[in-house]
Amino acid sequence: MSSDTTYLELSQDGGGAHKFYEVAVDGTTVTVRYGRIGAAGQVQTSAFPTVEKARAAAAKKVGEKVRKGYAPAVRGGRAARAVTRRQVASAPSTARAVAPVLWRFRTGAAAFGIHIGEDRCWVGNQSGDVYTLGHDGEVLARYQLPDGVKCLVADDFWIYAGCDDGTVYDLSSKLPFAAYEIASDVDIFWLDIHEGILNVADRDGGLTVIDHEDEYQWSRKSTGNHAWMVRRDERAVYHGHGRGVTAYAQDGGRELWHTPTNGSVLFGWQEDHSVYAGTHHNVVQRLSKASGAVEATYRCDAAVYSCATAPGGRYVFAGDSASSVYCFAADGTRLWKLGTGGGSALSMQYLGEKLYMVTTDGSLVCVDATEAAITAAQSGTVPVPLDVKSAAALPTYAPSATVRTVATPPASGIVVECVQEAGRLRVHVVSGGYDPTWNVQFPRHIRQPGARYVVEALSPAASGFYRVRGEIQRLL
Repeated sequence: MSSDTTYLELSQDGGGAHKFYEVAVDGTTVTVRYGRIGAAGQVQTSAFPTVEKARAAAAKKVGEKVRKGYAPAVRGGRAARAVTRRQVASAPSTARAVAPVLWRFRTGAAAFGIHIGEDRCWVGNQSGDVYTLGHDGEVLARYQLPDGVKCLVADDFWIYAGCDDGTVYDLSSKLPFAAYEIASDVDIFWLDIHEGILNVADRDGGLTVIDHEDEYQWSRKSTGNHAWMVRRDERAVYHGHGRGVTAYAQDGGRELWHTPTNGSVLFGWQEDHSVYAGTHHNVVQRLSKASGAVEATYRCDAAVYSCATAPGGRYVFAGDSASSVYCFAADGTRLWKLGTGGGSALSMQYLGEKLYMVTTDGSLVCVDATEAAITAAQSGTVPVPLDVKSAAALPTYAPSATVRTVATPPASGIVVECVQEAGRLRVHVVSGGYDPTWNVQFPRHIRQPGARYVVEALSPAASGFYRVRGEIQRLL
């Protein structure tokens, strides 16, 4: 390793920090790389007017980390923390007919993440690929993230991808950026975001809540482990785990209710007044958000890997471990069961009389869920699915390793500034027309005290902060 590079690590026993921090000086340029041990990490590059000032800045950064407990280390000497990859079995369907699949897109790796918006579809796989497609199946863009995608979640019109390395990326702009960093002792199973508040369900049955500033708020340990469900609204957080579903107050101060389910929870969904828990005992159970009472049960023929609803819970859909998909009336009456035609559905979402599923073979499929199409499928008449291909010139976007600098902000740009408040770096808006007291959700890894940045747009969130939209540039 070059004498101009300093590599430090902070690794604590008992599930604490497990991070590295590297500072390299090349002439007047200082490059900082940091993240979880074993991961590529985030990179920040800064330019200084002289070599002496560059070396002084690097020494200051190293000193700050050493005072926090970091120590010199050899890169590669410690292994990365283990990450749980969801292992699922998928048997052939026992249904007599196959669902009317309109189109299928093969992502190339096992996939769990799916989000279907009004204008496009999103799917993320274990290789770190996130694709966006039109509702007709046309592939529009690809995001390449550093690690496998656990899940995709939407918060209003912002889209976030939770990755195996504990980083949650904001994909709302062309260039994704790290919006949240989850502690290395949390083995993520599922995520939900509501008004900028990140909620994390983990392998041990824990629930961790992080605010829009990427700062820890509270955590609770539910009675069961393997928590594959977390949903949140303005009233509570609903945590599904090995022993049922537990609802907690928004501030984590108390348990509101706990309902044992018929089997361990493997997936969760929510509507305005109910949450839905799919379990390994072949059922989806609808629970009242107010009391936790079981309102209805939807019985499948194998373990339920995923579930979703039509608006208001008018229909309930479920995907099982035997490559079948079901539709139920709200009261629990089974309306139909069909084979998926390509593995078990690990996530699903209904929109506009179409059911979108991502299956165990890594495919995103679009099913025609109209009554006419289902009736025809039950009699053996289905369309020939369109096999969607990616264009050779497909735009691909990855998290930026550096922040581009500009001497003057563009006319339409909005200037924000990093300031120290109570020992923490906050970001506030400098440009007129915005509330200067509101914080900006801003990538933590590029914040520097006193630095100013230019963003293309800011959007206010209901809970009183701004979200960034578009490219971020540093203002010289």
